[in-house]
Amino acid sequence: MSDPKIVTPPFGREIDYKEAAKVSAMSGRYPTVRMRRNRTGVGVRRLVAENKLSVDDLIWTAFVIDGENNRLPVESMPGVVRYSPDVIAEAANEAFELGIPAIALFPFTDPKKKTPDGRESLDPDNLVCTAIRNIKAQIPEMLVICDVALDPYTSHGHDGLMDGETILNDETLEVLAKQAFNQAEAGCDTISPSDMMDGRVGAIRQTLDAAGYQDVRIMAYSAKYASAFYGPFRDAIGTKAALIGDKRTYQMDPANSDEAMREIALDIDEGADMVMVKPGMPYLDIVRRAKDTFGMPTFVYQVSGEYAMLKGAVEHGWLDERVILESLLGFKRAGADGVLTYFAVDVAKKLKQLS
Repeated sequence: MSDPKIVTPPFGREIDYKEAAKVSAMSGRYPTVRMRRNRTGVGVRRLVAENKLSVDDLIWTAFVIDGENNRLPVESMPGVVRYSPDVIAEAANEAFELGIPAIALFPFTDPKKKTPDGRESLDPDNLVCTAIRNIKAQIPEMLVICDVALDPYTSHGHDGLMDGETILNDETLEVLAKQAFNQAEAGCDTISPSDMMDGRVGAIRQTLDAAGYQDVRIMAYSAKYASAFYGPFRDAIGTKAALIGDKRTYQMDPANSDEAMREIALDIDEGADMVMVKPGMPYLDIVRRAKDTFGMPTFVYQVSGEYAMLKGAVEHGWLDERVILESLLGFKRAGADGVLTYFAVDVAKKLKQLS
C-alpha cells in the first residue's frame, strides 16, 4: 500500500506526511512562514516598519544673497531660490512651523567682494551673519547651522588660502577659526566646517571654547568626497566659474572608505559633536560604517546634484515623486540620524498630509 499523500496549495504539489512533518518542524520555511502576511495592508506595514522618516530628521539647506526682498531662483536646481537676508527669516519661519528643527545657511557672495584671501568671510556683517541674526530675532528656537569654508568668499573658488597652486592648510586654519567665531557671535548654534583642511575641527573648538562658546556645537563634514555631484551648488553660490582646478588635494577620493573612518575618528578626537557624510546616495556604505563604528550622531547631505537629478526626473514624468521620500528613507535605513536636503520644506508638507 502506498503512503497517503497531502496536497499543498496553491501549486497542487504532492508531499508525503513524513516530509510535511519535517517542514512544519522547521522555522523560517514556506509554507509555514509567509513573509507577505506582514505586507497585506497599510496598518500592518506601519506596525512592522523598521525605519521611519519624520520631520525631525530634516535640515533645510538654504541660500542667502545680497539685496532686499530678493528671491532669486537657482536655474540648475528647479524650485530652489536664494533669499536676501531680510526675507530669509520669513522662509525659515515657514519651515519651522512645518516642524523642521534646523536650517543650514550658504551665501552667494557678490563677486566684487571676493578676494584671494576670502576676507569677506571675516566680516561680522556679511550675508551669513546678518541672516543668522534675522532668523534668531524671529525664531530663536530654530537651530541655525553655518558652513565654515572659504570657497564662497575667494576669487579662486577654493576652500583655503592659496600660494600659487598649493592650498595652504595651516595658514587657513586661523581664518576658519575666526569665521566660526563671527558666526557664533551672531547667534549660530552649530558650526559646520566643510573645508576639509586637516586640524580645522580642533582649531575651531579651541577658538570657540576660549571665547566662551563652549555650548556651540560642531557638525563636521568629516567624510566629504571630491564628487561630481556638486555642480548645481556651485552655481547657487557663484563659485563654478571662479574655481581654478579641482579640490582633490583636500576632499576625499571617491574610491576610499577606510580613509573616511580615519577622517571621522580624527574629527571626533578634535571635538566634533556630530559627523557628516557628503554626498549622500552614492555613499550609503560610508554612512552605515560610520554609524556602526563610532555610534556618533551621524548626518548625511543630499547634495545639489542628487536634488537636481530627482527633481528633474519627477518634473519630466520619468520618475514618480515618491522617489524623494524613498531617497530620504534610504539615508535613515543606512544609519543617518538626519539629512541636510533642499527637499526639506516640500517633504515636511508631504509628511503632514500623510500623518
